[in-house]
Amino acid sequence: MSYTASVVGGSGFAGGELLRLLDGHPEFEVVQATSRSYERKTVGHQHPNLRGMDLRFSSPGDLESVDVLFAATPHGVSMERIDDFRDAADTVVDLSADFRLSTEGQYDEWYDGHDRPDLLADAEYALPEINRENLAGADLIASGGCNATATILGLKPLFDAGVLSGDEDVVVDVKVGSSEGGAGGGAASSHPERSGIVRPYAPTGHRHEAEIEEFLGLSVSFTVHAVDMTRGAAATCHVFPDDPVTKKEMWSAYRGSYGDEPFVRTVAGGGGVYRYPEPKAVAGTNNAEVGFEIDPGNERLVVFSAIDNMMKGSAGQAVHAANVALGIEETAGLEFQGLHPVGAP
Repeated sequence: MSYTASVVGGSGFAGGELLRLLDGHPEFEVVQATSRSYERKTVGHQHPNLRGMDLRFSSPGDLESVDVLFAATPHGVSMERIDDFRDAADTVVDLSADFRLSTEGQYDEWYDGHDRPDLLADAEYALPEINRENLAGADLIASGGCNATATILGLKPLFDAGVLSGDEDVVVDVKVGSSEGGAGGGAASSHPERSGIVRPYAPTGHRHEAEIEEFLGLSVSFTVHAVDMTRGAAATCHVFPDDPVTKKEMWSAYRGSYGDEPFVRTVAGGGGVYRYPEPKAVAGTNNAEVGFEIDPGNERLVVFSAIDNMMKGSAGQAVHAANVALGIEETAGLEFQGLHPVGAP
């Protein structure tokens, strides 16, 4: 059985990744991609890797009826147009922040309020590793933020194994690539300003903290740096548990959480160059790498995680969630394992 799909906001970075994945997906047929700025131009005009697609951008005001609509639009658009999206499709997958959180109060605190709080309870968080059971059959799906996704995946095994209760001190530092700013990232994302930098752009108060707090029950001290790479998010979490933890217990925790997960690999201090998770090793894939090291002298655990922010942190997660929701093989359309060697991601 195949499903028709559309991508609203198909000219941006996330929209392009969605089109790439859906074009190669065995169960999806892309019938529409919308763009206000590039209406009537070919998809390949904006995404040169997709020049082989026989598809032109159409107006976002003229939505075709499809089985699944993927919305790759800026924050605020989906909550404004959600009725149109749901009228056009049986299943809506939103890649913005509009439906990631559960309550109107959270949006008042972390964003600028919410226009459709009545629908927040209907939405399911797209990350299958923490919400697989609720995704099955879901018709409104909210893809998680890339920084939150990396952090949640890194820390989740410690909660699953009872190493953390949520009361501990946890300090998280995330390094992200320029594509996180989107296709219109502004002056700070231009090459002369971005090249060679390690720039703290959200020292405190990053909005993705809200997702971490909701889905792990943990308040974190969270800082994000912009660095000189195009794709990727790497989280380093400094964890101070109440009791000592052994390396055997850590391996047991990570294997227990992710032993059967198709897209999560544990990389923790082995041999070779790539001894810990890093974005270059997962660039272009839906894979996440997680790992750890123990610092007994400071009673500290150092937890690492790395994802491609455009894939596991955005479009790949959205397609994975749609696969689960529709009962499609979870790995369908997401089997690409990356390249090595490869340049800066």
